[in-house]
Amino acid sequence: MSFEERKPSWISRLFRKALVGIYRRHGWRAHGVVPEPRKFVLIAAPHTSNWDFVYFLGLTDELGIRPHFMAKSSLFRWPWKNFMLDMGGVPVDRSSSKNYVQQMVDEFQRRTEFMLTIAPEGTRDTVKAWKTGFYHIAVGAGVPLVVGMMDYPSKSGGLGPAIWPTGDYKADMAKVAEIYAKVTPKHPAKGMTAVLAKDEE
Repeated sequence: MSFEERKPSWISRLFRKALVGIYRRHGWRAHGVVPEPRKFVLIAAPHTSNWDFVYFLGLTDELGIRPHFMAKSSLFRWPWKNFMLDMGGVPVDRSSSKNYVQQMVDEFQRRTEFMLTIAPEGTRDTVKAWKTGFYHIAVGAGVPLVVGMMDYPSKSGGLGPAIWPTGDYKADMAKVAEIYAKVTPKHPAKGMTAVLAKDEE
């Protein structure tokens, strides 16, 4: 049974419901239109707080989408396997001859709907450069980049417009930076200083 056909366990549904409940009680609201077809790389940035996960989950629930995320294959073992799959996890085999970029490109080709969430910073701390794997996945899969946004002062967030990668990383990231300049993260000092910097994968 594929992820799209899975029925999440009651534990997973309860966990998601609890987090979405927190999102709603805190007064957040979603905006934006989900691109069609629903196959894209969703950029989750800037990631400056653990609260980002809670509000991101609530925003995507309100928008009616269930994004996926990558995780090392060792996490998809008992007793966590079903929970990880229910939450949208996609196992990545680090021992495989294929690197994780190619594994995700293959996932895009295999699925009819796939919204892959990636936090290019890789940490909540300030970083000097984004890791560029998210960009290479989008290029390899022939799918757009979609900016995920959370503006803490207005308690709103959602999805920005689809940006089709041209192969010119710096020019494409300038478009991403322009969108992110309109939102304020929970900790602005850790914001978007690294968006135009390029890190080698």
